[in-house]
Amino acid sequence: MSLQDESLTPADGYAETAYCADAIPEQSYAPQNEKLHGRILETRLPWGNYLGINPTTNQYSESWFQEYQYIGDDYHDYTMINELRWSQRVDENINDFYRFARFIFVIFSHLFSFVGGGGAILTGVAVVTAVLGGLASLVYGNSEFPWIFIKLIFGVAILCGVATLLRYFWEKYSIRFYKGNRNWSDDYAFCRHTGMVKTDIGDFPFYEFDTYIEMRVGTQGSQFHSLKLIHRYPHRSRLPNSASLLEFDFTVGGSIAQLYAAWDMLQRYMDVSQPLPDIPQIEPFRHLDLTTKAYDEAGKRGRPATYWRDLYANSSVEELKALREAHRAEVDSAAWGGRPDLMELSVPNYRETRKGEPEDVNAFGRFPWKAGKFVDRPEAGPPSEDVANRYNNDNAPR
Repeated sequence: MSLQDESLTPADGYAETAYCADAIPEQSYAPQNEKLHGRILETRLPWGNYLGINPTTNQYSESWFQEYQYIGDDYHDYTMINELRWSQRVDENINDFYRFARFIFVIFSHLFSFVGGGGAILTGVAVVTAVLGGLASLVYGNSEFPWIFIKLIFGVAILCGVATLLRYFWEKYSIRFYKGNRNWSDDYAFCRHTGMVKTDIGDFPFYEFDTYIEMRVGTQGSQFHSLKLIHRYPHRSRLPNSASLLEFDFTVGGSIAQLYAAWDMLQRYMDVSQPLPDIPQIEPFRHLDLTTKAYDEAGKRGRPATYWRDLYANSSVEELKALREAHRAEVDSAAWGGRPDLMELSVPNYRETRKGEPEDVNAFGRFPWKAGKFVDRPEAGPPSEDVANRYNNDNAPR
């Protein structure tokens, strides 16, 4: 169930409610949730049996080092993730007018920018329009040079140039706004030390959430997949004045396998018998978590204490890109399928509520003709020697 050769015993200091995969308590029957009908929840991901692989988005974050350098000593409180909580909401100290103005600024700078926006396309359209307009003017015998078309080209180019410049300043200096006005909330988060998920309507045990891959279809028929954590017992967590479910959305770029990796990472983050996931954002706080500190001091991490900080400080953009691509291939080729679901041992009717998974997890979502092929998961129970060897023999640091 763990990636480690031997189970780690968390030291004193965690709350009695802290989550541990080896000690999920017995729970009540999972009710039929009518609110799930009509949603394309393609598969429910299993609890436990970690592979110890993090999604590429978190393993090789492109922005964390810039934030870490700028925020400095206050990074612990201003980052989304630390050793205590994984926040899901931002508290901003700004008024509504500022929010609206910032929204317009970002839309303009990103939509019309030459870099990463539609500036080049818009300028190309202006050039084509000017050429066709000029030719039409000559055909119809207009003796004056059509300066209006030249002005059109220059006007569009200047507009897009300004947008490009504004986008550059936004990407370079928006981190100042981050520290000055934006704080990750401690009141809407996954809390490692307590094992609870904090929300506006109360705190709920982490093990009461089910994790699904949800597929949504765009207006042009395109498909989008996201990771959804939905509270299993809606009668306990109805949002006030609403029939909406209590749920969380984790967006991870890449394949379906990346969503499996995100769930694997979140479980290990909450499981106090496991060290914190070895990702850049949490590295500065590893020594503050009891289990992780013991793990690292025993030499099991196999990396220097400042591995990620040094890597980003000393690697070129090309080197980081190569590492990112290699890790993406590792995630996509990992054996995510065929693992039993530990929650079956704690919820009496859990297997009956949804037990199938894609026959080929790694191909699922990329090859539509395989979408209908689902198989039953192995039944949960005491791990056999083969299963234990499958998941416990990999000590390579991730």
